[in-house]
Amino acid sequence: MAIKVTRAETNVSSNSSERERLEREISKLCRYIGRSPWVFHVNSGSCNGCDIEIIAALTPRYDAERFGVKLVGTPRHADILLVTGPVTDQSLERVKLVYEQTPDPKVVIAVGACPTGGSVFFESPFTNAPLDKHIPVDVFVPGCPPRPEAILYGVVLGLQKLIERIEGGKR
Repeated sequence: MAIKVTRAETNVSSNSSERERLEREISKLCRYIGRSPWVFHVNSGSCNGCDIEIIAALTPRYDAERFGVKLVGTPRHADILLVTGPVTDQSLERVKLVYEQTPDPKVVIAVGACPTGGSVFFESPFTNAPLDKHIPVDVFVPGCPPRPEAILYGVVLGLQKLIERIEGGKR
């Protein structure tokens, strides 16, 4: 079952208390799983608005890297896939390949309005949105583009799903 970040959660104010709450939650989850979550970003034909916000979440203002949340260069090292874009015909097979190359347990986060429902590309003959028709999506982060706080909150929800999968594998 996929989790969707609600509209109220995407309009998070950029005050320090909300940012500090997210920071505490990420560090708690990272300590629980005993390692840092690594993220691989897949652009499936986006306008780069969401991509810029993902990078903003890693910059010093939000600084997700201090908790170990970092972008990796290959899906073979990733725990979390961040997918942006409306999933064009050209990128569909690549997205599926990247999903298969990511080791289990993994979490997929659809970032932005395009992979969630197609946005302005809805019912275009050249796109294949929503993403969950093709690969399992665990967390949807809506917005065009979503704010960095919303992306970090999506990562927190993804980490919670990852912990559930790790615990499920131990039994």
